[in-house]
Formats: sequence, C-alpha cells, structure tokens
Amino acid sequence: MLLSLYVLRHAKAEAEAPPHGGDAERDLKHRGRRDARNMGRFLSRLDEEPQLILTSSAVRALETARLACEGWKATLESRPEIYAASPAALFGVLNRLETAPARVLLVGHQPGLGLFIAELTGSEPEFPTAALARIDLEVARWGAVAPGCGRLVWLVTPAVVAARRRSK
Repeated sequence: MLLSLYVLRHAKAEAEAPPHGGDAERDLKHRGRRDARNMGRFLSRLDEEPQLILTSSAVRALETARLACEGWKATLESRPEIYAASPAALFGVLNRLETAPARVLLVGHQPGLGLFIAELTGSEPEFPTAALARIDLEVARWGAVAPGCGRLVWLVTPAVVAARRRSK
C-alpha cells in the first residue's frame, strides 16, 4: 500500500494576535480563508482527498484545515504538539499513527514544515502560506516514516491554483 502525506501550511493570518491572546490565537485573513478553501477544492478535483487531517491547535491552522476539508469524509484531529513543531516532533506525530489511512493531511507552520519536508525528501522547497505538497512515502506503515523515505510528487501555491482555475 502506498502512503501519501499531504502537507499544508496554514493560510494567510492576521499579523497581530487578538487582545489578551497569544500567537496561537491569530485568525485567518479574508484572503487566507479563500486560499484554504481553494486548496481543498484543488485536492478534491484531483480525487485525492485525505481521510485523516492532523492539524496544529493554533487558530489559524485549525481554521485552514476546517476550510480545506469542507465536504470531505475525513477525520479532523487537532494536535497541540504540531504547533511550533520541529521535524523530529513531526516524525513522531506520524510514527504514532497505528491504523491511519493511506492518505493523511498535515497542517502546520513554518519553519517546521519546510525543515520536515527537507528531511523527509532531501529537498527544501519554498513553502509560502497555504502551500500544499504531496509526498509519497516508500514505507508500508506510518510507524516506519523516517528521514529520506519520501518523494516530493508536487507542490502548489494558492497563486498557481488560482491561475489554473482562471485558465479553464
């Protein structure tokens, strides 16, 4: 069974935290909400909807995940350990998935996601807000995910997805 990991950086968020809130409480901007929905629609059009979504508990990541997976038959799990996670922590999150489906979406933050992709695939791509990557894993179970076991299949940005929609 081929495992595919989709990695989505949270969409564009407000620059300032709300009064009496910290960085984790920052909300998405209007553009961020639009981009999150568009990235989810992009995956739906490819018929590649993940069955499990693991997201940071930060407001901007959780909202990105919810908007991206609208209409999907997927399980959404908020995981506090994804917020500000190092690559090692992200490998740990995946390694603890025992009965996870073949397609998983991970929603989080920079710089952790970019560094994680670099360790997983050997290439560190530009990863702007709401960027989405598909990584195919050369392992049969999530517990075996380790540095170097992934291949970056594609990476798209909201600008590329929007341009593609306009050209049709």
